[in-house]
Amino acid sequence: MKKTQFKGLDAIELENEFLSLTFLPDYACKMVSLLKKDTGREFLFQAKEETLTPPPYAAAFSAYDSSGFDEVFPSIDACPYPCGSYQGTPIPDHGEVWAMKWQHFIHPDGCGLTAWVESEHLPYKFIRTLSLQGKEVHIHYTVENLSEEPFEFIWTPHCLLNCSPHTVLLTPENLSEVVTVEHSTKNLGPWGTRHSYPLTISTNGENIDLSATQPVEDKSCEKFYFTAPNTRGWCGIYHADNGDTLTYHYDADKVPYLGVWKTQGGYRGDYNIALEPCTGIYDDLYVAHKIGRSAVCAPKSKFEWKFIMKAGQELL
Repeated sequence: MKKTQFKGLDAIELENEFLSLTFLPDYACKMVSLLKKDTGREFLFQAKEETLTPPPYAAAFSAYDSSGFDEVFPSIDACPYPCGSYQGTPIPDHGEVWAMKWQHFIHPDGCGLTAWVESEHLPYKFIRTLSLQGKEVHIHYTVENLSEEPFEFIWTPHCLLNCSPHTVLLTPENLSEVVTVEHSTKNLGPWGTRHSYPLTISTNGENIDLSATQPVEDKSCEKFYFTAPNTRGWCGIYHADNGDTLTYHYDADKVPYLGVWKTQGGYRGDYNIALEPCTGIYDDLYVAHKIGRSAVCAPKSKFEWKFIMKAGQELL
């Protein structure tokens, strides 16, 4: 472990012989770099800005850094909390925790970091314990419900990944249909339109492969969810130019849904993709509650799950 600087902010770097990770303790402890040492592959999309500014609570996500790995909780879209004593409490854009002040401590071995944050508006404590283990980043999440009634939430890793036309999405073969939830897509039609996956026909009548990445000149963006739960508990990306892979492995019973975000020059000119395993759908906690697809933490208890990021050079 070493303390360093990253784009004008204090940073913590964890590393072993395979990987190097960089975090910003004053920016919600977000991960801003995941470097695979043998090939020099930076997996995380990097900000264009030379300096970063930590956001205030309830900031608009699009007004701040759209790079790296932010924790999104307890909703993705802004919405009112849907039920119980806290019904109507506003949840900001991309949730609360990405724009809150976290506490943290570094593990004695220098290869781990535990960080946590407690809401001032809703009854939860969110805890992330992370460690480097060989070519893998092991993350254990805990949501602690501080209230006497059930607490509902959506969590997803907003982990924006570098991509190129050589980048391919990896998903279990049984995931064969998606539904679009992005209004500005030029290929997939209005919210709720369903498509076969990976091969489908765009709204313009063109054959497209949703597992492929288009060039930045395409100026498109897409967000879709697989309509069936991801019971296999894995997904990933493959860089065909050199064989690098990054795969996610997680508790399928706790994190049953899988979304995909692709911005191929269509959002702020950015070029990145994100695989987003989710505890609930579709982006909006209020909607998830109405359709019975939010995660629920029982009163005065904990909801826990694991999430592993594995850097390799082999296809599953």
